[in-house]
Amino acid sequence: MPGIREINDIDELGTLRADWSRLLSQTPSASFFHSLEWLEVYWRHYGRDQKLRVIVAADHQGVFGILPLVVRSERTKAGQIRFLTYPLDYWGSFYGPIGPRPAQTLAAGLAHVTRARRGWDVLELRWVGWDDVDRRCVEEALSASGCRAHRTRLDATAVIDLAGSWEDYLAAKSRKWRHNLARWQRKLNQLGDLTYLRYRPRGDACGDADPRWDLYRDCLEIARASWQGSSSTGTTLSHDTVAAFLGDVHAAAARFGSLDVSLLYLDRRPLAFAYNYHYQGYVFGLRIGFDASVSRDGVGNVLNALAIEDSFRRGDRLYDLGPGSLACKRRFQTALHPIFRYSYFPPLCVRALPLRLKRYLDSRAAGEVPIITSAVESVVHKNVQPAKK
Repeated sequence: MPGIREINDIDELGTLRADWSRLLSQTPSASFFHSLEWLEVYWRHYGRDQKLRVIVAADHQGVFGILPLVVRSERTKAGQIRFLTYPLDYWGSFYGPIGPRPAQTLAAGLAHVTRARRGWDVLELRWVGWDDVDRRCVEEALSASGCRAHRTRLDATAVIDLAGSWEDYLAAKSRKWRHNLARWQRKLNQLGDLTYLRYRPRGDACGDADPRWDLYRDCLEIARASWQGSSSTGTTLSHDTVAAFLGDVHAAAARFGSLDVSLLYLDRRPLAFAYNYHYQGYVFGLRIGFDASVSRDGVGNVLNALAIEDSFRRGDRLYDLGPGSLACKRRFQTALHPIFRYSYFPPLCVRALPLRLKRYLDSRAAGEVPIITSAVESVVHKNVQPAKK
């Protein structure tokens, strides 16, 4: 049994910085969101109403895995529920344990939290990837800790596999798609001097951590001139409720070497932006925007194409366009991948029963038969007929 300790104070995590950095570099499919730098900024802005539970697993050779978890109270249609989950909070697509042994780390962490005094209603591992290895890792860890969980689809994301070359990617697109892209590029070039810029500082470790606030301000200017300027969702780049948070993350990403900003200028006027983070060849598209006054000239599509071509040239491996607005991303994606969540409902937690029942019925209505995890769901299973096709 690996040695386990739990850290609940964000400041105490600083003692783990060297181990965290080392393990992150060995984590399969890691992203900037797995970094301690991202978590520290996130917690400074949003940690007040959550409890931090970071599980550290070690053996005789030292720390081999880190499992960041949080307890957060969320309002659901079934009432207020306390979830024990990952701290990604819907900012990215995928999350999981940190280190080269994710299955062992997760199993050790789950064994710890299920034995300890419970301060949560539902254990929910969200943002699990589509890959069979990722899902098997989670399912085996849950089973080993005695948690027979209920898997449901949380979301989906559009991705671009960057294996091969830009020419291969173009050749796989329809003739109409290629024709439209050439037409949009031609129209924009006729309007003036078109310039594409991509900025990726290498970080503090390389003495290259300038956040280039001038470029960030250009992104904000474009965002305000796009549909994002009037959005009320509270998650757009220019929205007041997240402006301070995203600004602090911008500086942290520059220091860490994960900032990735693409901009398209026309006669030095900013027209479109793609604001991303990158880590070890994985690019995550956080936000994209373009000036609404030139949207009919395909400026957003041209910027996307230029960024994808540049990613091929740089040797990136995957460009994740992110969940949401999937219709407009379809023309660029090479695949649409599901994002899963695994929910474990403790048998004696009465507060979570309405949510448990709702998840079960929703799955049945969608044609998915979830895992039967308790006598309560067994009764429901016997009395609810499958939805007619």
